[in-house]
Amino acid sequence: MAIINRTPDSFYDNGSTFDLEPALVRLGEAVRDGADLVDVGGVRAGYGPDVDAAEELRRTADFVAEARSRFPDLVISVDTWRSEVADELCRLGADLVNDTWSGHDAELAAVAAQHGAGLVCSHTGGIGPRTDPHRSAYDDVVADVIATVTALAQRALDAGVRPDGILIDPTHDFGKNTRHSLELTRRLDELVATGWPVLVALSNKDFVGETLDVDKDHRLPGTLAATAVSAWQGARVFRAHNVAETRQVIDMVASIRGDRPPAVARRGLA
Repeated sequence: MAIINRTPDSFYDNGSTFDLEPALVRLGEAVRDGADLVDVGGVRAGYGPDVDAAEELRRTADFVAEARSRFPDLVISVDTWRSEVADELCRLGADLVNDTWSGHDAELAAVAAQHGAGLVCSHTGGIGPRTDPHRSAYDDVVADVIATVTALAQRALDAGVRPDGILIDPTHDFGKNTRHSLELTRRLDELVATGWPVLVALSNKDFVGETLDVDKDHRLPGTLAATAVSAWQGARVFRAHNVAETRQVIDMVASIRGDRPPAVARRGLA
């Protein structure tokens, strides 16, 4: 799942895909590098200037429409917690609603169902949109995540979201400190065991930076290590800034597991 940020203040790329043309160039590169999905967002996850629904749509609607036109078979995901935004973007061709704020808008599942779109069910520990965690505490963070995301998945089913379109996301960093995110990665197999396909958004996250004491421009090795661990445990979707590198990691893990044949196997056969 390639990340396309239509924001002027994204933490990772500092607004490099805020304008439409650079965003479409990045989209083409992501598809070339092996992305199966693309996730577009119009609001920075963390603190920043207020962005209302109209502005969020202004930033994302043109991209979704053009992406649908250029890549008819690409899965297009929209990163929004607002049902009115999801409604319009699904009308323009979005296939998946990536609700990173854990059902904050109770109408979001119904909108996804109305359009036949999928839904990502996430965990934030009860904090609201664009809120950073403060002294987050859990008796068992994995148990808390499982209880939350499976309840949201059931709510989505009850709202009419198609069963094969529901994913669960432990939502690393959101409502969590670094130790919580590390534990979730270490015990990801427990989320996989719920039977719902698991999405992980690990790319260049703060828990990687704090674990290795590196800034956002030097987090790729740590991100790929966490990606490999998550892939080995059965995660199904990987939200990533660095598409080519992430594709190689998950393909290699799949081949080691025996789920994917080598692309080429000539060694020792001549």
